[in-house]
Amino acid sequence: MILIRLISMLPLGVLYVFSDLLYLVAYYLIGYRKKVVQENLANAFPNKSCAERKQIEKDFYRNFTDSLAETIKLLTMGKKELNKRFLYKNAYLIFDRVNKGEIVIGMCGHFFNWEGHLLTVSSEVQEKCETIYTKINHPFFEKLMFSIRSRLGAKITERKSFQRNFLKTRHLPRLIVLAADQRPNQMDIRYRTIFMNRQAAFFEGGEKLAKKFGLTVIYAYTSKPKRGHYIFEYHILSGPPYTDHSPHSITEKFISLVERNIEDQPALYLWSHNRWKNQAKTSKPENPTTSRKPRSK
Repeated sequence: MILIRLISMLPLGVLYVFSDLLYLVAYYLIGYRKKVVQENLANAFPNKSCAERKQIEKDFYRNFTDSLAETIKLLTMGKKELNKRFLYKNAYLIFDRVNKGEIVIGMCGHFFNWEGHLLTVSSEVQEKCETIYTKINHPFFEKLMFSIRSRLGAKITERKSFQRNFLKTRHLPRLIVLAADQRPNQMDIRYRTIFMNRQAAFFEGGEKLAKKFGLTVIYAYTSKPKRGHYIFEYHILSGPPYTDHSPHSITEKFISLVERNIEDQPALYLWSHNRWKNQAKTSKPENPTTSRKPRSK
């Protein structure tokens, strides 16, 4: 950890040199998860040419290695640099509600650089930010990521214990951050629908929480104007009163927003994650019918 902290103290420009080298190794030499990336892009963008998908593929690997360098830098990055590199718009949608004593749910997708986004927001609301995460199996990386995510005051809660803890803390105003596009384990699958032209399973904890306790749900649209700089624009995804009790309504809105974000910023999404793994092996969904159709882009 000491070595990582020393590396983190290097200027980000220097770390990007290592990112460039890592890109060459990951993409051209070892082809890190290249088969998964190519399959995901081919299914997500069937109407794009091979050349267009190849460019997205290369840009993705550039963003991927840059995000690794940026995440290491987050271990020691000051608040001034955080606010310079990770900008957010319409933040009042979150902060005003939290300051009024409300709980807000932030449902986000795996767009680069989500770790910088989390740290910047937590620097503003500190202990009033709670991030729900899945524990990393490797002890060193688990300790590293926990240190980064919590260093500016955010509360970090493992997914398995979140529901039990929420019942004890539902009176505490805060932002609860959920990576709602994460693939559930086999035992956790509750809902399946079409996502980027293929059937995919989704967690629905955020939707159930929002409807049961009347909470506002926020989505952060992600863009990257230039290297090392990101913009997160907040939008109200759903809010009380929840008169529409149709199942999966919030989850479907979230999926649509993620798809739109992917279409606009395709190289920012985490294509190396096998999001659509074991499609045919999952259990039967609660509601096997869906009005969502595969996308043509």
